[in-house]
Amino acid sequence: MNESHYEEVAAGIYCIETGLYRPSLAACYLVRAGDRLAFVETGTARSVPRMLAVISALGLTPEAVDYVIPTHVHLDHAGGAGALMARCPNARLVIHPKGADHMIDPSKLVAGATAVYGEENFVRHFDTLTPIPAQRVMAAEDSMVIDLNGRPLTFIDTPGHANHHGCIFDEHTRSWFTGDTFGIAYPELHTPGGPFLFAPSTPVAFDPDAWQKSLDRLMGYNPKAAYLTHYGRLDDPQASEDELRRSIRDLADLALAEEGNAQAGRSERLLEGVAEQLISRARHQGCALDESRIREVLDADIALNAQGLDVWLARRAKQAAEKVDA
Repeated sequence: MNESHYEEVAAGIYCIETGLYRPSLAACYLVRAGDRLAFVETGTARSVPRMLAVISALGLTPEAVDYVIPTHVHLDHAGGAGALMARCPNARLVIHPKGADHMIDPSKLVAGATAVYGEENFVRHFDTLTPIPAQRVMAAEDSMVIDLNGRPLTFIDTPGHANHHGCIFDEHTRSWFTGDTFGIAYPELHTPGGPFLFAPSTPVAFDPDAWQKSLDRLMGYNPKAAYLTHYGRLDDPQASEDELRRSIRDLADLALAEEGNAQAGRSERLLEGVAEQLISRARHQGCALDESRIREVLDADIALNAQGLDVWLARRAKQAAEKVDA
């Protein structure tokens, strides 16, 4: 990254550091087609000045932004959408239909994120969520094509990480903006053999079977690259596909092994299990960092993955109980 916290990672695609938590944790992307622009992901409200600075560096103004497209409404992806839209008067928000209401009225997002992160951390990292007028919000149906000044961007429904998740295919580079669907690959953990890639089972809608089917759809396009929100351009997604699929299965198996155990201590056991799984996989793939540093890089993800698996088990138990009652 240069001093302006962005770099061109493909023709007309700029990766922007959002500044969340630490460098190289979360990115958003700016797509350019002539003198028209679209953002994929928004970071948080605190990321917006960086995004506007990139527009200026390209010799354009916020009026050139036609679309703002978060892959889903988790706050590291969509928390800054309202603040960004307020500065880009011609933009329309493109969002999964299940996420649209949360962008129009973000109060439930605020409540949910505050419960996960705590009020102090929520304010420190995410600042505030700005509502977006309903008339500026476009619900993206599956396979909808967004025309950015002649550059087609195709939105497809990709549940698994979240039930309101979509990925965007850029026809020009034959590549995907994957949000969290193609996993996380932090630069610090890259190995001589390639990136260390793992699945985020963040609360609250982890669905391993749906996720595998979403990967089937992504890979059916034979993509040349994936633009990860966490983090950066990943070339040759086919080389990482098996590892990602294995990560999804391993997380699900870890949780399912808990279904017959007592509820007491489950959260702690899941936390320990996720930590052991991710750290051992990083080691196995050749990550040269010491274990304490690996854990430091993965600390937030370990906690969120464990929480997500706990929620998934609770949902499975509720569904099983409902079947019995029926």
